[in-house]
Amino acid sequence: MDHRPRERVPVLADVARVAGVSVPTVSRVLTGATPVSDKTRKRVDDAILELGYRPNEAARALVRGRQSMVGIIAGNTTRFGYAATIQGIEEAARAAGLLVAITVVNSATEADVKAAVDLMLGQPLAGVIVLDFDLQGERALSALPETLPIAVVTSTNDGRAARRVLFDDHKGGYEATKYLLSLGHETVHYVAVPSSGRPSGRLVGWREALLEAGRKVPEVVLADWSAQSGFEAGLILAGLSDVTAVLSGNDEIAFGVMKALQLNGLSVPDDVSVVGFDDHPHAVLWSPSLTTMAQDFVQLGASALHLLVAEREGADGPADASSPSPHLIVRDSTAPPRAGGAGRTIR
Repeated sequence: MDHRPRERVPVLADVARVAGVSVPTVSRVLTGATPVSDKTRKRVDDAILELGYRPNEAARALVRGRQSMVGIIAGNTTRFGYAATIQGIEEAARAAGLLVAITVVNSATEADVKAAVDLMLGQPLAGVIVLDFDLQGERALSALPETLPIAVVTSTNDGRAARRVLFDDHKGGYEATKYLLSLGHETVHYVAVPSSGRPSGRLVGWREALLEAGRKVPEVVLADWSAQSGFEAGLILAGLSDVTAVLSGNDEIAFGVMKALQLNGLSVPDDVSVVGFDDHPHAVLWSPSLTTMAQDFVQLGASALHLLVAEREGADGPADASSPSPHLIVRDSTAPPRAGGAGRTIR
């Protein structure tokens, strides 16, 4: 048996490196989809000849106009909302005979955004779906070429023109806060998920409900998306004497908040009511089970795929689609405030 190491087959990135151009530029030369200068084309052709590069079958399919791959650009794939949205895209794509490729944008820096976008544009794409849930998604969307079919899953109409699936974070934050006020709480503290460069709909809805009711708007406690950050936020809240109700930016944060409160001798919901957001699968299993604003992320993803296919095929139809409105699921983590208030200190 011949155990000599096999020579590595050159790939698109190798051609780009030798030619001194970007991966998308090599792709444009190969597909002929977008004009490039004769000088650039010659540099790419010379690099292909030097390396002995052969486009794979996927690239040849792109040249023939038979793209079968949908790209997904996201800032994360493991958190519940991201993962469930990707699930919806993949299931709808499979039903449409399309494959899915996922690229994660590691951070919102220009270098990381460019690396992720270049990698995605090197594939034989039917189009791209961007999860505009964070700053990474927003910046990746801005970096994509205007000629590419794009659908965006987002909570805002702001930004570049693209087909959008909108979910109503504002309504969710507003209704969750109104619910807690209806139980008799004087105000509602908020633990926020990271901003994408603009105030989140959840935060705006929370503040609007408090102002509408003439209630004090507490200082926002910042977190990331994780339960650990929620725990750290909960330690802060446990030391505040006026905290009887907390709205968390997502359920993982709420899990951490509840754990911190409980470790500091506070009962949920007798001393502090807690509401989450998204209806994580663990919400019903937590102790106490978590009251939350539920969203259908799987439907969000499927709707985005359908919008992308419609654009790809030049079909008439709405440029935007709306997901079902978030709805409150009342469980055991909320109750009217205890008479007399909590009066607490960290132990």
